[in-house]
Amino acid sequence: MFARLQDVTALLGRLAVATVFLAHGLEKWDAGVSETAAGFESMGIPLPTVAAAFTILVEVVGSIAFIIGLALPLVGLGYAVVGLGATLGVHLEAGLTGQGGYELVLVLAGAGLALGFNGGRISLDHLLFWSKRKRERVGESEVQPA
Repeated sequence: MFARLQDVTALLGRLAVATVFLAHGLEKWDAGVSETAAGFESMGIPLPTVAAAFTILVEVVGSIAFIIGLALPLVGLGYAVVGLGATLGVHLEAGLTGQGGYELVLVLAGAGLALGFNGGRISLDHLLFWSKRKRERVGESEVQPA
């Protein structure tokens, strides 16, 4: 029972984190890579076109993958990188709290990273990879060396 509750709460956490990243990503998607890169450049973010394309990819495609539970560790790392970039490039000067502070970015990046490596069993990753490994281990233990 407790394991099921853990899986449900991990799913709810993934949905919450992915929804916020997806909302921000769709804004950038609508603006386009060029406009997003121009905004990044005005903030002093290095390689603004690469950063814009990476951020849009992580926030849109990564969030969809995060919701369905696919490539969770990869997306979690992507969220951490985007969060670190947003903190250093945009929010750091404002401090932790207050107008423009980095508290939300910090929480989202940390939660995304944690859920990326602990996303629960209600995920495609678990269905496709972990269940297969478990079946293989059970098969190996049934074969006893002579």
